[in-house]
Amino acid sequence: MKARLPIGLLAAGLAAQIAAPAHAQNYPVKPVRIVTSPAGGGNDFPARLIARALSGSLGQQFVVENRPTILIADLVAKAPPDGYTLLVTGSAHWIGPLLDKVTYDPIKDFATITLIDRAPSVLVVHPSMPLKTVKQLIALAKARPGEMNVSVGGPGSSGDLGARLFNHMAGVKIVSIPYKGTSPALTAVMSGEVHAMFGSAGSVAPHVAGGRLRALAVGSAQRSQLAPGLPTISEAGLPGYLSEALHALFAPAGTPAAAIALLNKEVGNYLRSPEAQGIFLKAGIEPSPGTPEEFTAIMRSEMERIGAVLKAAARI
Repeated sequence: MKARLPIGLLAAGLAAQIAAPAHAQNYPVKPVRIVTSPAGGGNDFPARLIARALSGSLGQQFVVENRPTILIADLVAKAPPDGYTLLVTGSAHWIGPLLDKVTYDPIKDFATITLIDRAPSVLVVHPSMPLKTVKQLIALAKARPGEMNVSVGGPGSSGDLGARLFNHMAGVKIVSIPYKGTSPALTAVMSGEVHAMFGSAGSVAPHVAGGRLRALAVGSAQRSQLAPGLPTISEAGLPGYLSEALHALFAPAGTPAAAIALLNKEVGNYLRSPEAQGIFLKAGIEPSPGTPEEFTAIMRSEMERIGAVLKAAARI
């Protein structure tokens, strides 16, 4: 006769099965929330596309939860590491701590899932400006130190960092004028209120085509299909210059490796699909999936590179 398990042990075993971590079952077994910045912003766009794709491929709802940008990283860092709370955010997530005190560590407090996309900055000027090249802009800025300005969508934004990097590498002093977001910053340069801007390829393209802005160069490492015909800033006068906005997908540190691997695979499959390529490229963004390790290395490299620029600027 087979020995029977005591009722207490049997009950404990059932309870353990019910409470088993996400990766021990067919993850996901319930809806997953993707926390990101307010609706309509740069983080929200990829978050909604990723949520829709994962809902379809994994058979559970992935729901976008919009929160104030200043709160999203801390909220996710403190969430249970079970695979049911994710974060879509941009470069400010890992560059922000270099500018201000924050409550999280961008490396230690998160499990990286994948880089989602890249959007290179494009250096644009008001068409009334008497210049057409990066070298001419640098020469003018050196001839008129402190007189030229550039609009930025707030401290720590990709445009702000692009401008700081340009000043540092070119040895010029172009004054940053902060605005409450990218849209008013773009309006300011189109109206002639400011001289220049480092804007995303997607946001400036229609205005360049319409003659309201003049594009000088693109901030990517190589020439970009998102800015056809433009040289890179690196080849046009500042060797080594790189300025682009990135978006990525994260989970809280300690999230099961199997859940991270599954999400990486599914998001990568979507981003490589013709459907995603068409949607992202039309919006001026380049899908750029990769491994968690690859993106962690990118973050560390960017923090070191930008950190050096900020420290040098602080000594001036």
